[in-house]
Amino acid sequence: MNKKLLYPLLIIIGSSCYGILSTMIKVAMEHGFTTSEAVTAQYVIGFLLAAFLFILTQRSMPKLTGKGFLIIMCAGLLTGTTGIVYGQSVHYLPASLAVVMLFQFTWIGVLLDCVVHRRLPKRPEIISIAILIVGTILAAGVIDADLTGLDWRGWAFGFAAAFSFACFMQFNSKQVEGVTPISRMLLMSIFALIIVLIFQSPEVITNGKLFTTDLLYFGLALGFFGIILPIILFSIAVPKVGGATASILSATELPVAIIASVIVLGEVLTNLQIFGIILIIGGMILPTILEQRKQALHSKGTAH
Repeated sequence: MNKKLLYPLLIIIGSSCYGILSTMIKVAMEHGFTTSEAVTAQYVIGFLLAAFLFILTQRSMPKLTGKGFLIIMCAGLLTGTTGIVYGQSVHYLPASLAVVMLFQFTWIGVLLDCVVHRRLPKRPEIISIAILIVGTILAAGVIDADLTGLDWRGWAFGFAAAFSFACFMQFNSKQVEGVTPISRMLLMSIFALIIVLIFQSPEVITNGKLFTTDLLYFGLALGFFGIILPIILFSIAVPKVGGATASILSATELPVAIIASVIVLGEVLTNLQIFGIILIIGGMILPTILEQRKQALHSKGTAH
């Protein structure tokens, strides 16, 4: 496969994994577990799976520079904080609205990338974000929904999750020499686990609840789709495409989340939501299409 298509595809798959997390947490809540317990299970099991993969494939830790260590530490801590505040948003809001708030990382990520690299947004980025925002409003069913009575903390936690995830994308877009995706995943999962154990429910480990109840199965699912697969894929692909493009491509998270909530939770999908999902997909692939067309025209121009 063409690498120009492969790396965007990896980001789409990774963000799709994040899209099903809100539904998994809601199902865990229906089984009597708190969001805090579900998030803790996700990061504990995620770390154990990462350690198993590391021992199986590498066994020796890479040598890190101070800058490389700082990049991975910040990416890991932001992974943990995103999981914590997003879990709280899911607690206070319906799954579809919680993911809409998280979805704000698309424009925040582009804005951060512009600030970091001291540049203005590119025209394809502006057009793409505009399409994504309209698609988001339609896909989430915000127009038809009754938003009165929803706890303001859900909105606040959701926006905090979006900002945290956008920052995570920026740190994850920075390459660290000599560090493989597996070792990077392990180190990130360690830092993520530390902050989660401080602020969530570490008692599920000491009282045996994590390993003696169905919480273990939720932890396995959340750990694999919320830690292992997306971190590996993002570690490979985000440095290749950049933080801004990665944020836009990650828009696939929203339609996946809505479809999962429809299939698993029985939420109703309207025609407006379907149209919104189509807009999101279009806005997501637009920058890649425009960039490839620009490069093709440039190649023809240099050839002549």
